Amino acid sequence: MVAAVRVHKVGGPDVLTYEEVDVPAPGPGQIRIKQASCGINFIDTYFREGMYPAPNGLPFIAGNEGAGTVTAVGPDVGDFKVGDKVAYVVPLGGYAAERLLPAARAIKVPDGIDLVQAGGMMLKGMTVCYLLRRTFKVGPGHTILIHAAAGGIGLIACQWAKLLGATVIGTVGSKEKGELAKANGCDHLIYYRDEDFVARVKEITGGALCDVVYDGVGKTTFPASLDCIRPLGLFVSFGSASGQIDAFNINILQAKGSLFATRPTLNHYAASRADLEGLANELFDVVKSGRVRIPIQQTYALKDAQKAHRELESRATTGGSILVP
Repeated sequence: MVAAVRVHKVGGPDVLTYEEVDVPAPGPGQIRIKQASCGINFIDTYFREGMYPAPNGLPFIAGNEGAGTVTAVGPDVGDFKVGDKVAYVVPLGGYAAERLLPAARAIKVPDGIDLVQAGGMMLKGMTVCYLLRRTFKVGPGHTILIHAAAGGIGLIACQWAKLLGATVIGTVGSKEKGELAKANGCDHLIYYRDEDFVARVKEITGGALCDVVYDGVGKTTFPASLDCIRPLGLFVSFGSASGQIDAFNINILQAKGSLFATRPTLNHYAASRADLEGLANELFDVVKSGRVRIPIQQTYALKDAQKAHRELESRATTGGSILVP
């Protein structure tokens, strides 16, 4: 039996139950890993609340990301051996001291990447990779707006976009978060609690607006985000931290400049093994080079998952957060 955090009924942070679970020997195509860390992400709260249904119903072990060391290998697994260091992003099962993992979704962690850090960087890091390198190919001359620029994804996106040559505008909720975003490549700060972010974007860009807006906040920033985008620009809604965006009349995109809008997800961008490895390797390369740093700002014991979720949802956290078994 090993420690894990399970959800027996959907709801608030109090439904996260710290208990013992059995982890069997790996079956065909599976590996068993002892985890060094488990990543904490906003998507975890969506499953916990029932916004996203658990693939196999209730109860389920929370968490979608982690890293650890292979302790056993099932039949028909040829790419991994006991002792390999691996990281992953898969639906659920992450908040546990040990777990079974589909070998097809595991990624070997290269030398130069700390295993504890890897457990909290794969989902956010690969998300930033597809957002900046696939959904919209950010490059020199582009001006982009990143909402929640001091968040886990925001801090990585600011650094990576700056590395690619873009001008980065970021919204933040406090001076402290603004300083953190600035230190991570954000060129222009907007304090959304005190300022009209649309008016500030117009001021910063001299009326030219942004080529793309990356919005992981959702309900409270829409549709105002559309007013920050130049004609033929792109609105990327990749999260719903403040609630989901309600259905809207698609003609609004025409009225605001023949805009494009997309709601992407990592699952689709990393659906094939080749795409999964491509995103992971790009991420590993920029982190190993030191050009993009992925700080783990908050570390919690596995038993403190409830506290971690409360602080995440209250926006008391910055950067990345992990649970340590």
